[in-house]
Amino acid sequence: MRKVRHSKKGNRFRFGMNPLLAYSIAPKELRLPSGRSVSISVCFHSFKRWRGKAIKHTHGAKPMIDFKGKPLFAELSILRLIQKNGWQGVWIDSWRKKFRKSLPPNFCALPPSAEKFLDKINSRRKWCGGCFDLFAWNDKRYLFVESKWIGHDRIKANQKEWLESALNSGAPLNSFLIFEWIF
Repeated sequence: MRKVRHSKKGNRFRFGMNPLLAYSIAPKELRLPSGRSVSISVCFHSFKRWRGKAIKHTHGAKPMIDFKGKPLFAELSILRLIQKNGWQGVWIDSWRKKFRKSLPPNFCALPPSAEKFLDKINSRRKWCGGCFDLFAWNDKRYLFVESKWIGHDRIKANQKEWLESALNSGAPLNSFLIFEWIF
């Protein structure tokens, strides 16, 4: 994969600097349900597989990542990379309909401003169905990140529908990322 270089000036999101800039690669074209094509920023990272003691709540045997000596799901590992850059965020666990900052069974609530922004996007949809995996914020800047395990996962139709709904709700295209990863 070709690494893409970005200048700080040229890589500013309308809603803030990309906290995953160090992992950026070439963007990906997606065709939305309306037929519109969009170019989504893509990031890439190689994680280390967790080899320690199994955890209790595996979410249907999701793969575990060794993140600094601790077991985490990919979504939470990516969230840690975002947090390292001064952003706050959550994993939107649509399987259990919870917001999470740590492994299950723990869950959390969104701050009011972030909740209001997400509600605006989801106003015509069931509870975040198709929503990108991570929702992050820094002041009034927002970012959505979709985690994809290369060779095991792909963008689904409901995610394209959600993305189009989010764009139609006024969220800028550059506030969405796909984060591809491997072991």
